[in-house]
Amino acid sequence: MISKETIDKVFETARVEEVIGDFVQLKRAGSNFKGLSPFSDERSPSFMVSPVKQIWKDFSSGKGGNAVAFLIEHSHFTYPEAIRYLANKYNIEIEETEQTDEEKANTDVRESMYLVSEFAKNYFQDTLLHSEEGKAIGYSYFKERGFTSETIKKFSLGYSPETWDAFTKEALGKGYKLEFLESTGLTIPKEDRPFDRFKGRVMFPIQSMSGRVLGFGGRILTNDKKAAKYLNSPESDIYHKSKVLYGIFQAKQAIAKQNNCYLVEGYTDVIQFNQAGIENVVSSSGTALTSDQIRLINRLTKNITVLFDGDAAGLRASIRGIDLILEEGMNVKVCAFPDGEDPDSFAKKMPYEELVSYLDENAKDFIQFKASLLINDAKNDPIKKADLIRDMVVSISKIPDRIQREIYIQECSRIMDISEQVLMSTLAQLDQKDIAEAGKKQKLAQKAFEIVKNENPIQVEKIDILYGLERKILEILLLYGNKTEEFEDILLKTNEEGEIENTIEKKEYKVYQRIYLSLQEDEIELANPLFRDIFNDLINYYHQNENFSIEHYLMHLQPEFAQEVTDILMEDERVVLHNWEGQNIFPKTKNDTISQYVSETILTLRWYLVDKIIEEIKNSIASEPDSDTIEPLSMAMDYYKLINSFSKKLGRVMSRNN
Repeated sequence: MISKETIDKVFETARVEEVIGDFVQLKRAGSNFKGLSPFSDERSPSFMVSPVKQIWKDFSSGKGGNAVAFLIEHSHFTYPEAIRYLANKYNIEIEETEQTDEEKANTDVRESMYLVSEFAKNYFQDTLLHSEEGKAIGYSYFKERGFTSETIKKFSLGYSPETWDAFTKEALGKGYKLEFLESTGLTIPKEDRPFDRFKGRVMFPIQSMSGRVLGFGGRILTNDKKAAKYLNSPESDIYHKSKVLYGIFQAKQAIAKQNNCYLVEGYTDVIQFNQAGIENVVSSSGTALTSDQIRLINRLTKNITVLFDGDAAGLRASIRGIDLILEEGMNVKVCAFPDGEDPDSFAKKMPYEELVSYLDENAKDFIQFKASLLINDAKNDPIKKADLIRDMVVSISKIPDRIQREIYIQECSRIMDISEQVLMSTLAQLDQKDIAEAGKKQKLAQKAFEIVKNENPIQVEKIDILYGLERKILEILLLYGNKTEEFEDILLKTNEEGEIENTIEKKEYKVYQRIYLSLQEDEIELANPLFRDIFNDLINYYHQNENFSIEHYLMHLQPEFAQEVTDILMEDERVVLHNWEGQNIFPKTKNDTISQYVSETILTLRWYLVDKIIEEIKNSIASEPDSDTIEPLSMAMDYYKLINSFSKKLGRVMSRNN
């Protein structure tokens, strides 16, 4: 168990913008940062990070929290894993206390699979570096490929012994359960004797963006024609090959920094490029490119450069993924290597400067690339040329941005020597076809909706005024609770004639004290149970700590309060996301008139509660018409007078619509 001192040190050291910046491309937006949501598919930023408050908020999914909460939500870390990750990132030594049997038992299935996978990665690398078999076979192979010792360690490359169950025996001996060895695919079940899936192979661990081991790729080194050259982990609860990119963990920072991602096909392509000095490179690991993989890159950059082998047949097969990239609103370029070369072999023989120069000079726009690739076949055949042009227009139709579409139409017209009008007409036909198909789907959905609507009429939900007011009180406490402001107190004094009159006296209070005393005076308790608990927690914190810090408060915030507190704290950041100031609209900040804002909120809450009492009195009179109504009416009149006094102070007429 990680000690409290270590946890406190991690929270004090970690910067939320730095932690999230490893996973999401963030851009400065005033005093904050914004970016595309890592939790949903979107093209307009709704993800906000506040360095001042040390929290983040994703307005598309409603999620939010501090740096630890992000790692738990994004990378599916447990709380201890998130702390360990941050401690490792900031070079903080972890102090631990003994873990109880109950805590060990609470480790869930997915966590057990992650632990087994991490053990396997370490075992395979240790075998590669320190066993005689590993050094003679596995290490020699990687050295022949030109990989340095540093590169081998950076990518945690390893070796699985030729023995049938060497890994399985070692893992079971270390206390790992067979069910998790089998569920991760590391061990293949057999009644009499389970055996290793990857025996006799060099190993490539496949890691998530956060560095967690999800699965493995293994390459056989013998000439066994019955065995697959490359073998991957099977699909599991933690490994979905269509959602993973090899090398993303090592490449994420370079991708964000260079604002471009090179996409290759194999493990060794990634490793060789990385070793050559080009780190912003990932691989789809031999599988067809998927939308999920593209979205993974989209979190870091909008630009992809696809690198292809010089083989012409492979080029034609691979360009199918370009349309998929365009559909996701990404900018795509294509670079092919000379015949007989692939990214691995080319990077191995080229100095860094020449490699960079080659990529810059030969990376073509997808339109130019398609034309250059297929024009020779179509040059003397009008039908083939027409098919090529149609194929290019289909690709252009996938682009969501209309301005980009028109520019590409102009480029296609120039390259293929065909009028823009014909190309635009063809594009319009494709659009109409898409619209028609979308219309059919919409009609079917509408029909289904109407059936549901008739059976279950939609109820219009009324605005909950009390909920909004209580939430405002929490917002004030979080944002301004420790500020000292001047408030007006109404005191009852006797004048020279002996009459009692109201006297206004100005006095300074801490904002949290003013709210607490006001609610205590009226014996008001927040109605919403969650808000009530957060209110009490905040007041206790203020009473116990002379200096209030959002950062420090969030460190010790109970998990069940975290979501609501983050939502409240980041509410104002919607203004930044919508760029009101860029449109010359300047929302008034509450900072300008905090005391007025506090007083108005408390008075409005008082009005609401008094008005509720009046309604109850009226309902009781209506339900018992024969009873004596003098006393209830007198009470109601007194309450009406209170409401009138609230109206005067607030400077507006109070009604239930306020």
